[in-house]
Amino acid sequence: MPLALVDCNNFYVSCERVFNPNLEGKPVVVLSNNDGCAVARSNEVKALGIKMAQPWFQMKELAKQHGIIALSSNYTLYGDMSARVMNILATFSPKQEIYSIDECFLDLDGFDPLSLVDYGQTIRRTIKQSVGIPVCVGIADTKTLAKLANHCAKKGFAGAEGVCDFGRLSDAEISKLFSRIAVGEVWGVGRRHTENLQKLGITTVEDLRTADPEYIRQQFSIVLERTVKELNGVPCIELEDGGVPRQQIMVSRSFGMKVASLSELSEAVAQYATMAAEKLRYDASVASSICVFVMTDRFKPSEPQYQKSIVVPLPQPCDNTTKLIGAALAGLKQIYRVGFSYKKTGVLLMGLHPKSSVQRTLFDDPAAQAKSDKLMDVMDAINRKMGSGSMTTLASGGNHRWAMRRESKSPNYTTDWNEIPSAN
Repeated sequence: MPLALVDCNNFYVSCERVFNPNLEGKPVVVLSNNDGCAVARSNEVKALGIKMAQPWFQMKELAKQHGIIALSSNYTLYGDMSARVMNILATFSPKQEIYSIDECFLDLDGFDPLSLVDYGQTIRRTIKQSVGIPVCVGIADTKTLAKLANHCAKKGFAGAEGVCDFGRLSDAEISKLFSRIAVGEVWGVGRRHTENLQKLGITTVEDLRTADPEYIRQQFSIVLERTVKELNGVPCIELEDGGVPRQQIMVSRSFGMKVASLSELSEAVAQYATMAAEKLRYDASVASSICVFVMTDRFKPSEPQYQKSIVVPLPQPCDNTTKLIGAALAGLKQIYRVGFSYKKTGVLLMGLHPKSSVQRTLFDDPAAQAKSDKLMDVMDAINRKMGSGSMTTLASGGNHRWAMRRESKSPNYTTDWNEIPSAN
């Protein structure tokens, strides 16, 4: 059963280039929250030796020398562009699994195997023309192999031009190709596994593919045993039809400046609870409890340190923003301590399950519930149409001095009426 793994190339950077063509061919890096470290790099930046997650302050001199353009992360833009890509990809297969913001699996079972490379090229052209994002396509019989084929497509191995189909290669060609690829490139083989495998003399993908699965299970785990089987074309990881419901929803941010007052912490917690509630309703789920935490800057041990969290159970599972904010602020008041400069806070929605499965009680008020649902629907509709945060609660405040630093953030070109790009 052939699968395709479609992955957007340097996704965050590519999103920025769609609306700012002047960035094409130039070294571009997208920074994390508070402009801390690199979370996306253009090929030009990678060629300069800059690593993923490298702190920005470490590359400032290199940036001056080579003209590296640093941009603050714009997750609103990236999320919307991802949705556009995934909606188009869904038209290419009856079964799609969205694996992350920039990649998804497509089921190609029943497709003509001789035309899969051409089909992959059609996918690439369509996404590029419709959204402006470059993608690569890896095709194989298992998820692990499809991920590896995508890696080969990006690197241009086996003569691939953005599409690599392992089904078109002979066993000898596969063996030769896998002998050139480090074992750490295999999906699910992290740094620690790589180090331990190397101690056993397993340094390439071919070494792992030809290893005894039973021996690998004894030395590591059944998960890595499945990886070996998948490398040999035996499907062990099923394609998930549709998104898997989230078990928890976390929203947290580091502040752009230290926060000491309860009022400003409350604003931040209220805003994060609002964002979490929107995600909860998007999943058609409800939460049974909410966890709130605060913490100081652990990287500055000379300052007084404090961190604390609390779980607040909800009287009844819900998705109502105001109720979740109320519970979160009640928890915050219990853990807040005067005399500390806080660096980060956040909320975690727990005990999630489908809203349709909520057990009703004799004391429920159907009219009040219907009114609550209608209010949340209106709030979500306005924010979808006018841009995130257009309608919010008073508890979230207005002048967010504590907001994370994003000094070089691009406009929300696709989700904010005030920031729509102009064509001259």
